[in-house]
Amino acid sequence: MQETPKGLRVHIGILGRRNVGKSSLMNALVGQSVSIVSDAPGTTTDPVEKTLELAPLGPVVFVDTAGLDDEGALGELRVQKSCEVLERVDLAVVVVGPEGMGVFEERLIVRLQGRKTPFVVVFNKADLARPSSEALAQLTHDGIKYVCVSALHKEGMAALKEALFHLAPEGAIEDPRLVGDLIGAGDLVMLVVPIDLGAPKGRLILPQVQTMRDVLDADASCMVVKEREMVDALARLRTQPRLVVCDSQVVLKVAADTPAHIPLTTFSILMARFKGDMIRLAEGAGAISRLHPGSRVLISESCSHHSLADDIGRVKIPRWLRQFAGGNIEVDVVSGKDYPEDLSPYSLIVQCGGCTVTRKHMLARQYRAQSQGVPMTNYGMAISVVQGVLDRTLACFPAAQQAYRQASRVADSREAEVELVS
Repeated sequence: MQETPKGLRVHIGILGRRNVGKSSLMNALVGQSVSIVSDAPGTTTDPVEKTLELAPLGPVVFVDTAGLDDEGALGELRVQKSCEVLERVDLAVVVVGPEGMGVFEERLIVRLQGRKTPFVVVFNKADLARPSSEALAQLTHDGIKYVCVSALHKEGMAALKEALFHLAPEGAIEDPRLVGDLIGAGDLVMLVVPIDLGAPKGRLILPQVQTMRDVLDADASCMVVKEREMVDALARLRTQPRLVVCDSQVVLKVAADTPAHIPLTTFSILMARFKGDMIRLAEGAGAISRLHPGSRVLISESCSHHSLADDIGRVKIPRWLRQFAGGNIEVDVVSGKDYPEDLSPYSLIVQCGGCTVTRKHMLARQYRAQSQGVPMTNYGMAISVVQGVLDRTLACFPAAQQAYRQASRVADSREAEVELVS
């Protein structure tokens, strides 16, 4: 019950001729020796499966297969088994060796296209021979994604993982619940919604509306109040709320007004789970303790909007981070589809809740940051850190809370080492 069932995982088939390095590629991708590797052709007989979590795609099943050019009566049976894999994979990796593209690869591509199975062509053993410019030009002309790797030296794995992520069929990455799994039928949820300059005229913002809908889908009730009316509203209730959810900008006041035994979180923290990898974002929040005067931070907004006088992303968060770091930090802001390819100059990325983008889009941004070793968190977590309440607002999510605590301890120990050296 702790793992995603196989039937709900994305199945990825690794296909190609004998001795092109399919098993080596699978081992390099999963980070362990799952398939037997040998220079002798035909080492893999029956398909070999390995389940794991593959960032940023999530739970997957890799299926290593026998060579499609296997020979003899037994070889034909192996090829048949490999071809049966085409029936059940969501994605395919067509592995090509140093000899380059041939009739087997062309036939395989036609079969995959006929089944409308997304695939990527992987030129393995690129340390021995690079693919011909003619082959690459033809693939580009046909709109076929390709990657050059060396499974032996584990080179190109990040590019391959990113290609698999972008090729994943729609629906492969399911959106989790917002609050439905935190409450039960008949429960009451209190939503604390400030009405300020950032509130759209005549309506509420999308995460607030989505949370209300999820509460109703869970057969529960919700009560919506402003932060100034919260204490009085709690006093009037005969039954206390099962959960309090507030806007991040008033989290400090709401944390003080919410009894300790009532779980508390924020809309933005809920969006961290709904749209991204919450554990990684919590780890990124722990890196805020490492900011110091001169650090460089990227504020990433997924939508384009008119900047207000006290804009949360462009004004408030930078101000709070500077106060927390004890001096001036450099802050760059990007919005909409803008997102730097090179994230290495930044000590931290603070991403908005992402209410206007897909979960796949948000995970892609996280993966790019992770692959470049740059910590990333989101607005809600960052605000709770600088207000000193993130440990409480993550209490509903023990794994994320533990990830934040661990990252904070690492940050504190590194800071202590720096002070000792200086």
